[in-house]
Amino acid sequence: MATFVFTQLDVWQKAHELALKTYRATDAFPRKERFRLTQQATTAAVSISANIAEGYGRRSPRDKMRFCNHSEGSLQELRNCYLLAKDLGYMVEADCPFDLIRDVESMLRRLISAIGRDL
Repeated sequence: MATFVFTQLDVWQKAHELALKTYRATDAFPRKERFRLTQQATTAAVSISANIAEGYGRRSPRDKMRFCNHSEGSLQELRNCYLLAKDLGYMVEADCPFDLIRDVESMLRRLISAIGRDL
């Protein structure tokens, strides 16, 4: 089935789910982290799905690839934020969405590979 809007992409849907989980998780962070770790994590989480959406709107495979690569970088940044939150005691590992991060990572890598075949 062909997609007509980025919201139909499975990888965007998973990334969006990850952003929602991140907003909910960071609500429980200490207030002192509001402009530090909370902001860093939510910005990275939003950037993942936003770059997928922006790449979807680009015509050239090279541009699409560039935005997917930005998404992947933001995903690693978010992973780091969750590791830091866990190590600081703001979350327990069971509450960190590492499985969802791995799912998005795998889907992004497959998308990047598919786009690479068009270069």
